[in-house]
Amino acid sequence: MKFILRSFSYLMHPLFMPLLGVVIYFAITPKFIPESFMYAKIFAISILTLIVPILFYFLLESINLVSSKELSDVKERRIPLICQIGITILIVTVIINGYEFPELYLFFLGILIASGLALIFSLFKYKASLHMVGVSGVLSFIIALSMVYTTNYLEIISLLIIAIGCTAASRLQFKAHSMHELIVGILVGGLPQLIVFYFYNI
Repeated sequence: MKFILRSFSYLMHPLFMPLLGVVIYFAITPKFIPESFMYAKIFAISILTLIVPILFYFLLESINLVSSKELSDVKERRIPLICQIGITILIVTVIINGYEFPELYLFFLGILIASGLALIFSLFKYKASLHMVGVSGVLSFIIALSMVYTTNYLEIISLLIIAIGCTAASRLQFKAHSMHELIVGILVGGLPQLIVFYFYNI
């Protein structure tokens, strides 16, 4: 059981969540998108949201600015979060065109807001769960898409809710977070997605 719970901490890692949202979007969008164009976007986002942060983490580790990949010390989160904010700004200004992909643009805008909120919390020495921020952001994104497309994505939404529950249980089991840090993480990740879709007419 511990192995299953621990696996959710890795599978639902915050680094994977932006790419997961992008892949789900391309899988369910009713819009016609040429495959070569779609794969180019996925590749670019993979580089920026996975490879660059991993390399940046090893750089920080080599100069002793972080001590573990869990970033258990709240102070260690600040530089990686600033890096995340910079990468997200690059994505919404260069990679994702708001006219061609307004839904993805809003998704990353929501990620940008959530990252900014997580950074603010870290400045006040509060450790909101980044796992919950990531997976709840994807869940809210899919809920927003279901409203925009007026289509039922109940299966995907159900799987993401289960993933949130299992990931939360994993973080509690291994004492990575308290319950209130998990709840705050869910709100920080989920609410910005719903808010940007509500106020942006697409």
